[in-house]
Amino acid sequence: MESSKSSASSASATSWGQERLLKWTSNIPEKQLMIILALLIGFFASVAAFVLHRLIHLIQSLLTSKFSESSANLLYLVFPVIGIWLTMVFVRYVVKDNISHGITRILYAISSRKSRLKGHNCWTSVIASAITIGFGGSVGAEAPIVLTGSAIGSNLGRYFRFDNKKLMLLVGSGAAAAIAGIFKAPMAGLVFTFEVLMVDLSMASLLPILTASVTATCFTYIFMGSDALFTFQLDSEWQLRTLLPAILLGIASGLVSLYFIRTMAVCERVFSRFSERRYLRLALGGSLLSLLIFLFPALYGEGYTALNILLNGKNEGDWGQMLNNSLFYGHGNMLLWYVALVVLTKVLATSATNGSGGVGGTFAPSLFVGGFSGFLFARLWNIQQFGPVVSEKNFTLLGMAGVMAGVMHAPLTGIFLIAEITGGYQLFIPLIVVSVAAVITISLFEPHSIYAIRLARQGKLLTHHVDHSVLTLMSLDSIIEEEYTAVPPEMPLGRLVHVISQSRADFIPVVNPANHLLGEIDVTQMRHVMFRTELYGRFTASDVMTPIAATLTMGDPMTEVMEKFETVNASNLPVVDVDGTLKGYISRARTFNMYRKIVADYSAE
Repeated sequence: MESSKSSASSASATSWGQERLLKWTSNIPEKQLMIILALLIGFFASVAAFVLHRLIHLIQSLLTSKFSESSANLLYLVFPVIGIWLTMVFVRYVVKDNISHGITRILYAISSRKSRLKGHNCWTSVIASAITIGFGGSVGAEAPIVLTGSAIGSNLGRYFRFDNKKLMLLVGSGAAAAIAGIFKAPMAGLVFTFEVLMVDLSMASLLPILTASVTATCFTYIFMGSDALFTFQLDSEWQLRTLLPAILLGIASGLVSLYFIRTMAVCERVFSRFSERRYLRLALGGSLLSLLIFLFPALYGEGYTALNILLNGKNEGDWGQMLNNSLFYGHGNMLLWYVALVVLTKVLATSATNGSGGVGGTFAPSLFVGGFSGFLFARLWNIQQFGPVVSEKNFTLLGMAGVMAGVMHAPLTGIFLIAEITGGYQLFIPLIVVSVAAVITISLFEPHSIYAIRLARQGKLLTHHVDHSVLTLMSLDSIIEEEYTAVPPEMPLGRLVHVISQSRADFIPVVNPANHLLGEIDVTQMRHVMFRTELYGRFTASDVMTPIAATLTMGDPMTEVMEKFETVNASNLPVVDVDGTLKGYISRARTFNMYRKIVADYSAE
C-alpha cells in the first residue's frame, strides 16, 4: 500500500513538474523551442555515443589484450558465444522487448506517422550492443546508437506533447545527431536523415537537424579528442586517367552490395525458423560466428582496426599485420586470399551475430566489406596491369563509400561520411563517381535499401513520393466502419424488407452464424420486389443477394485498397479477417476525404 502511495505521489510530482515546464516554455516561439530541443538531443546523443565506444573498447581490451599475435587464439571460439548469451539474457530479462533492427524500427515509427519510440530505447541498445560487439560480435554500433538518438528525440517530443509532425522531426534530429556523434561527421548525419530515414528537406526541418548534428559533433570532440575514427593521409592525388577503374570499382561495389543484402536476407530467413528455440539459435549462430572469427580475426567486432591497417599500410609488411592472431600469421603470400575470404564471410558473421541473439547494425559491416573490396579490386587491377596503377589506399577508401552507399541506397551519405571521417575531401570527385555508380548498379536488382526492404515488402514504407507517402500514412484501422446491419441467408424476404426500412445503408451484408461474409444485398436493386407482398414468403435473403465484387483484409496496404476501388468501381468494400469473418466496411467517399485531409496536412509547413 505504501509503495502504491509512493508511486502515485511520484507520478503526481512528475506531472506537476511537466505542467510547470510546459507553461514556462509556452512563451518561447515554436521554432526557437525546436532549436533548444535539438541542442539537448545533440548533447545526449554524443554522451550515448561516447559511452558506447568506451564500453566496447573496455570490454575488448580486457578480453584480447594478452592474445598472441603469432598464433591463433582458441578463446576466439568462446568469447563471441558468451557475449551473445549475455546479450540474450539482458534483452529477455531486463529489456523484455525486441531491440534488433534499430534503423528499421525508426523507419516504421516514421512511416506509421506516430514517431513514438519507447523510453527504454534511450539506453538499452547501448548496453546490449556494447556487450555483443565487445565480446566479438561482428556487427556495428551505429544502428543501436541511431535508435538511441531517435528515441531521445521521440521521448523529448512526447514530454512536450508535440504533434506527430514535430515528433518526426525530433526523431530525425536524434538520428542525425547519433551519426554525427559516433563518426564526428555532421554533414553525414544530416544527409543520412534525408536519404535513409526520408525526412523531407525544408528550412523548417533543416535547422533543427543541422543544429543537433553540429552539437553532437562538438561534444564528441570534447569527450574523445580530435582524432578521426579512421586515420588517412593522401599519398597520391586522384588523376583523371584513373576514372575508368573508379567507375568499375563503383559497379563492383554495387554487386558486392547486392551480395550483402541478399545474403543477409537469406540468413535472416534461416534464423527466423528457430525464433522460438533461443538456445538452438544461439548454438548454431554462435558456433558459426566463433569459427569464422577464429579463422579470420579481422571479423572480431566492428573491424575498424583492420580497416585502418589497409588505409595506412604502405608495403607488404604493414598490410601483413592483418594476419596477426590467426592461422595465416607469417604467410604474407596469402594476403589476397585472406582479404577475399573476409569479404565473403563478413556478411555471414554479421548475420550469425544478429540471428543468434546479438544486437548490432549493418552500418559498420558495410564499411568494412567496402574497404576490403576496394583494396582487393585495386590489388588485382595493379597485378593484372589493366591500366594505370591505382592507389590501393585510395581505393580502400572509395570502396568503403561505394558499398555503404549501395547497401543503404544513399550516395550522399557514402560520399560525405567517408570524406568527413577520413579527411579525404581531396578524393571528393572519385567518391561521387564510385558512390553513384554503386547505387545505379544495385538499383537495377534491388529497389530498396537494407533498412527499408522489410517495410517495403509490407507496404509500410514512407518515401519522398508524396502520393505514395500519403497512402502509407493512411491505414484501414482509421477509416473502417464497424457498425453495420447484417442478416442471415435464411431470413424471409418480408423480414428483410423490414430490416431495409430501418437501415440507412445502400447495402446489407449476408453472413452465416460464424459471421462469415456470404454476399450482399444491394438495396437500390430491390425496388422491383420490395412492394410485392405475395413474394415475401417465397424468397429469402440468399435468393436476392449478389456476390461480393472484392474484399479487403486488415493487412492490406492502402495502395491496394485504392486499386480495388478503381477496379470494381464500388462505393463500399467489405473488410474481412484471414478466415473470412466480416470486420466492417470501407467507404470510398470516406477514404478519399481522409486522403485529401492527409495531403493537406502533409504539404503544410
